[in-house]
Amino acid sequence: MNQTHECAALVIAAPASGQGKTTVTATLARHYRQQGKRVRVFKVGPDFLDPMILQQASGNPVYQLDLWMVGEQQSRQLLTDAAADADLILIEGVMGLFDGNPSTADLSASLNIPVLAVIDGSAMAQTFGALAYGLAHYRDDVKVAGVVANRTASQRHQDMLTESLSETLPWFAVLPRNVDAALPSRHLGLVQAEEITDLDQRLSLLANQLVINPKAILPKSQFPAGEKSILPRLLNNVRIAIAKDAAFSFIYQANLDLLQAMGAELTFFSPLNDDVMPEADCMYLPGGYPELYLDGLSKNTSMINAIKQHYNTKKPILAECGGMLYLTESITDKKGIPANMIGLISGNTVMQSRFSALALQEVSLNNHLVRGHTYHHSILETSTEPEAIATNPNGNHTHEAVYQKNRLTASYIHFYFPSNPSLIAELFSP
Repeated sequence: MNQTHECAALVIAAPASGQGKTTVTATLARHYRQQGKRVRVFKVGPDFLDPMILQQASGNPVYQLDLWMVGEQQSRQLLTDAAADADLILIEGVMGLFDGNPSTADLSASLNIPVLAVIDGSAMAQTFGALAYGLAHYRDDVKVAGVVANRTASQRHQDMLTESLSETLPWFAVLPRNVDAALPSRHLGLVQAEEITDLDQRLSLLANQLVINPKAILPKSQFPAGEKSILPRLLNNVRIAIAKDAAFSFIYQANLDLLQAMGAELTFFSPLNDDVMPEADCMYLPGGYPELYLDGLSKNTSMINAIKQHYNTKKPILAECGGMLYLTESITDKKGIPANMIGLISGNTVMQSRFSALALQEVSLNNHLVRGHTYHHSILETSTEPEAIATNPNGNHTHEAVYQKNRLTASYIHFYFPSNPSLIAELFSP
C-alpha cells in the first residue's frame, strides 16, 4: 500500500524578482535547522546558483521542481521522498509568483502547498499591505498562508509593514536589512556558494536576526506516495568522469542520481586544477563559468591533451553550455581578450554584455525527446552544422542547436537527464 506522508511545507514566492526570495529561503532553512529540524529545500525552475546557497543553508541536497521540465509526477515524487524524513519542506519560487508559464503559482496550486509571500518593504510603508492583499486574492486556487517583510529598516518600519496586513493574512517573519550579510551576485545570478568564503557566517547572522511571529504556524501538507519506476541498469559499471570545479559546477543533483540509478560509477575531476583525467569510459562537461577562468584553463595543457585523447579514442563526451565553450577554439571575454581553448568544436565563443538566451528547451536526439533549459551570456560563432534544433514551449525565439561529432554531443542546453533516461544511457554508453 502506498503511504501518505504529512510534512510542514511552504512555497516561498514574491511579487517580482529581486525581492530576496533566496536570502529569505536560506535564512528560514538555517533558522529551523538550528532548532534541530530536518529541513529539505527545493527550487522552482531550472536554476543552479540558488540551490548551491540553499544546500549550504539546509545541509541537504537541493532538487529542482518544475511542471514542464521535471513534470508534475516527478515533482510530486521528489517531495514525497523528502517528506518521508523531513520536518519542513521549503520550495523557493522563481520570478514573481504569477510570472511565467508554468508559474510558481501553478506549482503551488497543482501540489496544494501554501505560499509564504516575501515582499521587499525597504521602499514602502502601508502599501505593503495592499501588495500582500493582491497576491493573496489574485487567484482562488493559490493559498497565501503568511507574509515575510524583508529588508526592514527599523522597529518602527517593521511595525508599519506588519500592521498594514489584514487579520486574515498574518505576518510570518521579518528580516531586517543587513548589508554585511547580503549574498553577492554576478551576471548569471548569485555568486557560487563555494566562492563565498564566509557564507556560513552570513547565514547564521541572518538566521539570528530573523524575527518569527510567535503566533506563526507552519502549515502541513499531504504527500501521497506514487508508483516509483525502477530504472534499468543501462550504464552498469560504466565509469563517467564529471568536470566539477569553480569553472564547471552547473550540475543537477537529479542528473547524478539518475546516472547512479542506472549503474554508472561517477568520478569527478577539475579541468582547472588537475593535470590528468581519471580513468573513465565517458566524460560529462557541465556548464559553469569558464569565461572567468580563461587563463587557468588555457594554460592547463596536460588536461587539454587528456581531453583530446579521450575524444580521439571515440569515447563519449556530453558537453553543456560552459562545457561546450571549453571545447571550442577560443573564448573571448567581455574585455575583448581571447584565450585558446581545446578546439574539438570548430568556431569561437564571444562573451556578451547581457544575456543572449533564456528559455526552456526541448529537442529530439536519436529519436528521443529530452528537455532542459538555456541561459547564457555568449555567442558561438561556428560553421558546424547542428544535428538537431530545439523548440521552446513558450513561443520564445530561442532555439538552441545540438552538435554531434564522433561520440561528442554538445549544446548550450542544460539537459535534465530524468526527462529521458533512455537517451542519456545512449549518450553515455561506451
